Amino acid sequence: MAPAGRRAPRGGRGRARRRRPRRARVPPAPGRLTLRGPWPRARGGEGVPPSTTLAATRDGDSGGASVGSVPDTTGLGGHPLAPARPPHTPATLGGPPESAVTSPAGLTPHGAPPIYFTFAGLARLGVPHATTTRHCPGVASFAEAIDARAPRPPFGPETGPALRPAGLDLARVAYARQVHGAAAAPAPAGGGFAGSVDVVTTGARALPLAIFTADCLAIVLHDPGAPALAAAHVGWRGTVRGAAQAAVRALAALGARAGRVHAAIAPSIGPCCYEVDEPVTRDLARAYPGRWEAWTRPAAGAGRVMLDLWAANEALLAEAGVDPARIENPRLCTACHPELLFSYRRGNRGRLVTLAALP
Repeated sequence: MAPAGRRAPRGGRGRARRRRPRRARVPPAPGRLTLRGPWPRARGGEGVPPSTTLAATRDGDSGGASVGSVPDTTGLGGHPLAPARPPHTPATLGGPPESAVTSPAGLTPHGAPPIYFTFAGLARLGVPHATTTRHCPGVASFAEAIDARAPRPPFGPETGPALRPAGLDLARVAYARQVHGAAAAPAPAGGGFAGSVDVVTTGARALPLAIFTADCLAIVLHDPGAPALAAAHVGWRGTVRGAAQAAVRALAALGARAGRVHAAIAPSIGPCCYEVDEPVTRDLARAYPGRWEAWTRPAAGAGRVMLDLWAANEALLAEAGVDPARIENPRLCTACHPELLFSYRRGNRGRLVTLAALP
């Protein structure tokens, strides 16, 4: 008989503890980075590679949001929010900087490993732009906050030359102290600090707008029929407060028409990894009663859901008049790719920057 408090082993043998295989974080080989499919079809592009390396860990986030700790073994195609998977081939991101190739995500990587990506749709419109990776030099982390009393852009001297091939002049960059709201402000003439806002607009040519993220969405909006450009920072609070819709309205003030607007959503946290709890769901329910559930799926744990900020903001942009066919979303998750992107909820305070300028 087994001692008190112990369960007798079955068949004379103790049951072995099942151990999950440990997945190593392998850095990309110099000059080459391979993201393997299958992956779901992107909005406004082809497809995006999901995580093939490490599942997200449970790192805390202000406001009650956290990254889920469920391994992403099937990619986004494994949950009900994902569209059908297209035929695919492995996407190799890298190669010589002067001969970057377009990945199946509709993103073109630049550099080896990639320093930044460009969007296929914005490139077709002739918009100078870039969305950086963790390999872009000279970008200060979020540990160095932008001080509204003495603002300065978080770029070192190396960043300008690195982004110059994208057609961006950082000497004229306009930026803001982002506060998770929905207020919009015009970029100052000649660039500089636009204030404590989350949407920045311009009608001036060759004046880059910058949005800083590490999980939140950076959305670039451009009407090719008017000199109108906006860049928006949208997290869950910005979604609740209507930042995407505010960006469309701010463009209209510059003469844009919503039906002509092209929107591009930069790499950001996906529904595969974005687990949130009651404070977030409560505010979503108040802002979008009867609708917000369509942007979620159940998560492990009472009161917790996986939130799809991509689907939410695509729907809100469409509601504001943007043609869904003009919404370009590569669906590249920051939390799934620590070797390529920064993710605040994975404990990394590095900054990603999305920039765009009027041609």
